[in-house]
Amino acid sequence: MIDKEKIEGASAQFRTCAPFFIALGDPHRQKLCLALAEAGEEGINVADLTGKSILSRPAVSHHLKVLKDCGLVEPLKKGTQIFYRLRLKPCFESFKQLMQSIEEIIEEVGEEA
Repeated sequence: MIDKEKIEGASAQFRTCAPFFIALGDPHRQKLCLALAEAGEEGINVADLTGKSILSRPAVSHHLKVLKDCGLVEPLKKGTQIFYRLRLKPCFESFKQLMQSIEEIIEEVGEEA
């Protein structure tokens, strides 16, 4: 029988990762993430991101907020401007833990068969 604590733990990890999955599920946010990756550690401001996108400036700001709220993007103030850069490691660490939990459950099921 599968350990209920493992199932509950994996369920909690899914809830933790849900905002990350939702944020990356949108094609516009995926493209913005690629533009942010291209900008590197220095980051990129909303005006320059808008220039790389078909979206309006308010739409880019909205998508950046979604990415920021789930922890994928970090604002960096430089003078009077705000630049944005990717911060993937914390999100991917949560995702990695979720995958490990699922693998353990699958292995446990395989041992029972």
